Amino acid sequence: MPIPSLPPQEVTQLLVDWGNGNQAALDRLMPVVYTELRQLAHRYMRRERPGHTMQTTALIHEAYLRLVDQNQVRWQHQAHFFGIAARLMRQILIEHARSRTRAKRGGGVGTISLDEAAIVSQARATELLALDDALERLATMDPRKSQVVELRFFGGLSVEEAAQVLNIAPNTVLRDWRMAKAWLRREISHES
Repeated sequence: MPIPSLPPQEVTQLLVDWGNGNQAALDRLMPVVYTELRQLAHRYMRRERPGHTMQTTALIHEAYLRLVDQNQVRWQHQAHFFGIAARLMRQILIEHARSRTRAKRGGGVGTISLDEAAIVSQARATELLALDDALERLATMDPRKSQVVELRFFGGLSVEEAAQVLNIAPNTVLRDWRMAKAWLRREISHES
């Protein structure tokens, strides 16, 4: 996942420096990382059905805030960072989907912003919850395949980037990706 204005080794060094408490490294890194988070979120949101307008701003801001709050992580490289970003985006979307289904049933009635309301449609919320449940079951049987799905689907990472995050061969990522997709399709179709 190339970052436009900084070479990968510089991004890695800034991540390490930030992990060691250097606030200046964070200040230099975040504008560039924010741009990449926006691209990740847009890639994910493009998977939505045609004609459905969704705003990515709330997702990006929440992921950004959670990433900045990650002060106990020792960043290894930029792929590791974006792997964690992918996991956080998944968590944010699942939390939002759960809150939408609770609200549909009348629970947790409260005020939310327009950005928050636009993130996930009700149908998409149900799909995300089904996917999350199936991913949780997959994680108990094969955690690596679950991680591959998370990195590729939620994080938008390429096969090579996912391989780097997981420290495995790209061919293994491809094999896990194919097997996990087939398994998830079967599981989700059985739930329906």
